[in-house]
Amino acid sequence: MPFASEQVQSVASQQLSKAETIKLRNKHIGQACKLFYRSDPLKIVRGQGQYMFDEEGVRYLDCINNVAHVGHCHPEVVRAGALQMATISTNNRFLHDELVQCGRTLTSKMPPSLSVCFFVNSGSEANDLALRLARNYTKRQDVITLDHAYHGHLQSVMEISPYKFNQPGGAKKPDYVHVAPCPDIYGGQFTDKLYPNADLGALYAQPIADICERQLAKGQGVAAFIAESLQSCGGQILPPAGYFQAAYQAVRRTGGVCIADEVQVGFGRVGSHYWAFETQGVVPDIVCVAKPMGNGHPVGAVVTTPEIAQAFHDTGIAYFNTYGGNPVSCAIANAVMRIIDEEQLQQNAQQLGEYLLRECSQLKQEFESVGDVRGMGLFVGIEMVSDRETRSPDTQAAHWLVNRMKQLHKVLISSDGPNDNVIKLKPPMCFNHENADEFLLAFRECLTTLRQEQLQARAMEAATAAAAAAADAAATATNGVIATAAETLANKTKLFERQDRLIKSV
Repeated sequence: MPFASEQVQSVASQQLSKAETIKLRNKHIGQACKLFYRSDPLKIVRGQGQYMFDEEGVRYLDCINNVAHVGHCHPEVVRAGALQMATISTNNRFLHDELVQCGRTLTSKMPPSLSVCFFVNSGSEANDLALRLARNYTKRQDVITLDHAYHGHLQSVMEISPYKFNQPGGAKKPDYVHVAPCPDIYGGQFTDKLYPNADLGALYAQPIADICERQLAKGQGVAAFIAESLQSCGGQILPPAGYFQAAYQAVRRTGGVCIADEVQVGFGRVGSHYWAFETQGVVPDIVCVAKPMGNGHPVGAVVTTPEIAQAFHDTGIAYFNTYGGNPVSCAIANAVMRIIDEEQLQQNAQQLGEYLLRECSQLKQEFESVGDVRGMGLFVGIEMVSDRETRSPDTQAAHWLVNRMKQLHKVLISSDGPNDNVIKLKPPMCFNHENADEFLLAFRECLTTLRQEQLQARAMEAATAAAAAAADAAATATNGVIATAAETLANKTKLFERQDRLIKSV
């Protein structure tokens, strides 16, 4: 319901100064909680649509917030949440229309076999529950995950997240977790450069089949294969065609189930489809959704088949989640899904995504530092490299771009990937053509300046090297002169000595 401007101003007047906020954060908030732009963090106090505003009223174009899926503070989402909160918010052990309507709408977007929902509060909870469902159904423990994957912060999903456990200080991977290569055709194990005519989908799926065969040989099998339909933290990765079909077949031959993590990329972001797994022509056994589902409100869900759900029920242990599926969360999720349809945000993602990819590909033609441009809809990755031929990652350039875009252009982007060299674009779905042009103009300026600075740095390095070489040459020449003079003096001394001996002998 939009709030009156007087209410907004009242809240603003009670804010701490930025310095006070930083001081209190440092004192009371765990240092492991990472800030964006740590050297100069932003204090964001308000959001509207695809924009965020700091404490001084400076407007920033948000190109990274896939959580605010239909736009920051969308009035219909605010209204739905506020009205339901003013009415009743309780747990899902009471009957409530918002819960069942949310389940009906969510499953209507899924393939017919995925018809049963469990509601949770986050993507981490969703993936945790998905593992429980899979292990209960298969009576097995082992899980196949992908390198660089991230599935959440709970212990159970940290164990299947190489993005976390491979970092310095990360916990050791459990023996029941098996890591297959990330299907990255630009910088991964099998690239389009090294294998130009190969079936890359089959190549990347083979390690999954190999794991399944080894497990069968040990008499164990696998419980599940879990994968983000498009890897985000792994660097905006689009799997090659046929990859998930081959991987799912291998897993299902061993009795395992297939889990699609749609927490980052679901709800129409890819444009062509509502769910990213649909782009590969597969139907998972379990789908996990969260982040965009609540537009910033904590809500998520696990959607599965009646058979898997029934097996969970047959354990006799009731599943209860205090806040999962509460009326407020469900009212907000219902509003989000309604807005996606009414405002045609999926279609917007497809049209705008095609434009962004086309224009970013043009930047790749102009700037050697752009190694690859890839994406679907409003899910775009721009990989920065120091050498186009070797595809060497340029982490420093990516960080420089992120900071300059924020400081000079007031455009917020981020970097990620195993080398933290991939610029990520995943803005709110209300992002428009004008916003895309604003990003493109700013990014072009940054790439141009980066190129100039790199050329200047190389010129200085060359000049320094030339000066050093000249100094070495001069030193060598001087040493040569001195050596020649010394040799001449020595020869003359020997001559005088011989003359002296001759005179004395006479």
